[in-house]
Amino acid sequence: MIKSPDYKQLQGLVEYLKFVPYDVSRSCLYSPQELYAGFDPDKPETFDSCFDTKVYKHFIAHGKRASTPVESMARTLHDHGIHIAMDKFFEQHNARQCIGVMGGHAQLRTAQSFRQVALVSKQLTELGFVMLSGGGPGAMEATHLGAWMAGRTEAELDDALQMLAVAPLFTDSQWLASAMKVRLKYPQEQYVSLGIPTWLYGHEPSTPFATHIAKFFENSVREDSILTLAFGGIIFTPGSAGTLQEIFQEAVQNHYLSFGFPSPMIFVDENFWTNEIPIYPLLQHLVSTGKYKNLLLRLTDKTEDIVDELVRFREKHGMA
Repeated sequence: MIKSPDYKQLQGLVEYLKFVPYDVSRSCLYSPQELYAGFDPDKPETFDSCFDTKVYKHFIAHGKRASTPVESMARTLHDHGIHIAMDKFFEQHNARQCIGVMGGHAQLRTAQSFRQVALVSKQLTELGFVMLSGGGPGAMEATHLGAWMAGRTEAELDDALQMLAVAPLFTDSQWLASAMKVRLKYPQEQYVSLGIPTWLYGHEPSTPFATHIAKFFENSVREDSILTLAFGGIIFTPGSAGTLQEIFQEAVQNHYLSFGFPSPMIFVDENFWTNEIPIYPLLQHLVSTGKYKNLLLRLTDKTEDIVDELVRFREKHGMA
């Protein structure tokens, strides 16, 4: 029951929901074309006025933690709609064949590790897996580039990488424009991938190679979604604080069998995970001493090992 004095508050909320630059009633995922509406690849400066940037500017202006109840309500409604949209996505695509890739946003497009992630993602997509990531630059972009180039040759993938090399880092002015040009040269409608970025890190542009984009305001919800949805396994590439947090979040889910079974945790780059940041031997120790249970760990530098491990897991558990 709404008492009469509350009608003005309700009217104020409705008016505010009309004011925000994003749709609070949406129930579909974003496409790159929608997020980057208004962007012209020949005029990189138009990134500052595209839809995604407008929303980010509004987000910053009203506080990363919403400064008013009405703004908090607007963001909550939007994110709820994105959750509904992801549910619809997984009515069409088997979540048990979903593979997550975690890694640093600063990984250069020109790095060999970037190519390896793209190649692994390409091969897994061709085998029927659905790739997902945090939807940003670096290792995340490599994930979706690989899925986008599925069905093409390695030579074509290398050509795409050469096109992207003009802007190795996401802060380079041609970063988005070069990606759009790859999309134009190599169009495809057969394969899908899911990016799950956030406006909290809106200074990192969302990759346009993800065919479906679930962009959230609330980063904690977004991070939990990435780890929860990757039932088929997670590939951890070199990263920093955010990647380390995700490793232990995933380890907890597997330890407690939160979703009924553990998923593979594959670490790529033996030197990084054993020497630079020795997480892998720590996890092995925790498993051997019984502190962690149900962890399916693998450390490798080989592309074929990554693919074989995930295919074997799928076949063993009947996830096809």
